[in-house]
Amino acid sequence: MTCHAVVQRRRRLRQVVRAAVARRDEQDRSATRVAAVSTGPGAAPRVLLDATAVPADRGGVGRYVDGLVAGLSAGGQSLVVVCQRSDAERFSRVAAGDAEIVPGPSAISHRPARLAWEQTGLPLVAQQVGADLIHSPYYTMPLHAPVPVVVTLHDVTFFSEPELHSAVRTGFYRSATRTAVRRAARVVVPSQATRDELVRLLDADPARIDVALHGVDLDTFHPPSDAECHRVASRLGLHGRPYVAFLGVLERRKNVPDLVRGWVRAVDGLDDAPALVLAGSSGWDDGVDQAVAEVPSHLKVVRPGFLRPADLPGLLGGAMVVAYPSKAEGFGLPVLEAMACGAAVLTARRLSLPEVGGDAVAYTEPDVDSIATSLRDLILDEDRRRRLSLSGQERAKEFTWAASAQAHVETYRRAAAGVSV
Repeated sequence: MTCHAVVQRRRRLRQVVRAAVARRDEQDRSATRVAAVSTGPGAAPRVLLDATAVPADRGGVGRYVDGLVAGLSAGGQSLVVVCQRSDAERFSRVAAGDAEIVPGPSAISHRPARLAWEQTGLPLVAQQVGADLIHSPYYTMPLHAPVPVVVTLHDVTFFSEPELHSAVRTGFYRSATRTAVRRAARVVVPSQATRDELVRLLDADPARIDVALHGVDLDTFHPPSDAECHRVASRLGLHGRPYVAFLGVLERRKNVPDLVRGWVRAVDGLDDAPALVLAGSSGWDDGVDQAVAEVPSHLKVVRPGFLRPADLPGLLGGAMVVAYPSKAEGFGLPVLEAMACGAAVLTARRLSLPEVGGDAVAYTEPDVDSIATSLRDLILDEDRRRRLSLSGQERAKEFTWAASAQAHVETYRRAAAGVSV
């Protein structure tokens, strides 16, 4: 064998050895990552949760973040919460454990400034607090972060039902959703239906999507006392009159105009016709005003706007029926909260809503005729309303923020370790 051939053979041998060592090292690293995912609470990474997008009125997103922070903190998760300055005291109370609260700069109270800060300031905060990953709980994320990023996508209706949103809103959230699906280490969704929609509509990798069902705070949402019901009814000017309640943002996908028209037909000719209470902040739906304007003068519609959390048990639990015939939901937190308050709930069999309601709620199609028929049937059937009230309370107990937090912790571990399952 020539000298040149010997050199070549030795070179190939060294290459084979290096490749084998590299494979062994990668196997060791993979084993370490899997072990980190499967070990106990001590293996959980330090998480920076960006709560700066939480709105002041504490709608569904606010209640999700509040509940998650409480659950993570109570479970001993190493947690840093960066938030609006006005929310710092609140999160200090919500985080009963050792979570660190970091108030963001005052300029981020304005949305454009917050989005810009998310790209530059949030990664710096992650470095300063020694975070192992960032959790962005509302669609958007920093594009150049020093650590893995987990993003919560609450629904995919901007793709499946774009007509239910404004064009500007649809464009923004479509872009944010695509970015998260492509660039986030992992994506969290609140229901199996939302996961399926992400895979179907965006061809998202199902191995990188985790389902973490929302919970409900049973201290806040509970069957109300007579005094709580009376206080809310008096504040709404109902004074003992029965009523049907809706709670949520008055936006197109909530289907409020069809609810109003269905309610008018449902109570037609009834003695002591129940009023309709539309509670929640105004959204993008110019059809609500028109539908309310069509209501006959002998019927009563109450629009109290945003209500304090302390008033919600009295509103929901004091209602004859809580109606939520939404056309599209990523989860449907108002349905769960109404069930926890002992309400008989009527909702639509759409997307995630059956995952929440199960057999403990009544269902309708979301058109006017179906709403009218289903709502009238419930109004006239006191025994069925009582059964739904009891079964709803029992089912609501299955949805806890502790369980939701644990599902998030498992996602954090996978993201930090770079594991797909």
